Amino acid sequence: QFTGKFTRVSSENYDEFLKALNVGFLLRKAASASTPVMEITESDGNWTMKTSTSMKTIELKFKLGVPFEEDTTDGRKCETTVTMEGNKLITNQKAIKKGDKDVTAVREFADDKLTMTMTVDGVTSTAVYKRE
Repeated sequence: QFTGKFTRVSSENYDEFLKALNVGFLLRKAASASTPVMEITESDGNWTMKTSTSMKTIELKFKLGVPFEEDTTDGRKCETTVTMEGNKLITNQKAIKKGDKDVTAVREFADDKLTMTMTVDGVTSTAVYKRE
């Protein structure tokens, strides 16, 4: 249920979310204009979450519940942990550098779609991805 390929079909409050992360105007415009495709695979407890846009591809490799170091697209260094709760994958990014922000992303899986909710400083953005 968690694995597969998903394409973003809608997003709301994404610009506000990126502003709260201190992402600059040009990067925000580029991020909002892109259509990300998310591919999630799993083998023997090793997960890969690959998000691709026309500009770049980000690949996260992880085991559930095991913290790993992540360099985020907006330039933060985080200790990131992914956990599973029911039909949700929950990603917690804890910023390593003082002054950087923590982000929580919840991916909720249904038969034909994935709903991703990202929160930083009380600002939430929701995106819907269609299962291919």
